[in-house]
Amino acid sequence: MLCPRCGADNDKVIDSRSSDGGAVIRRRRECLECGMRFTTYEQIRSSDRLMVVKKDGSRVIFNRANVMRGIVAACGKRPVSEDAKEAVCEGVEAELHRDFDREVPSVEIGRRVAARLREIDQIAYIRYASEYYAFRDLDDLVDEVTQLQSRTQPGPNQSSLFEEK
Repeated sequence: MLCPRCGADNDKVIDSRSSDGGAVIRRRRECLECGMRFTTYEQIRSSDRLMVVKKDGSRVIFNRANVMRGIVAACGKRPVSEDAKEAVCEGVEAELHRDFDREVPSVEIGRRVAARLREIDQIAYIRYASEYYAFRDLDDLVDEVTQLQSRTQPGPNQSSLFEEK
């Protein structure tokens, strides 16, 4: 690693830590020539980026910020923590990279975000679903709310036996 101050290629690693859930390794280094300390980050670069296939057939590179923007808009002023929003986004992104090699339909992204929001906040879910499912009229919205209300809610100490996909 070249020192940013003197350009020497002679350093030692002082500290290494993983960050971003293990996807990145942060290393503190010290140049043995000039003594400057600096930080480097290592992460896997995928040459095959995940492409999103839109409803009209066009393809764009997956952009995590777009997913997060939809989640933030759905949550609005609801009592949903930033950590919970971030967890939804990270969970969906991880699932997509695990389940799809190169291309993912945009509707699949929306379905997975909606499923996670339904478990966190029902109002945020309805807001998101109204855009994602493109309700035609009030009856569509009422049908979705009725389905949501008919779902059995787990007790406070009850864990799920089956995961929804």
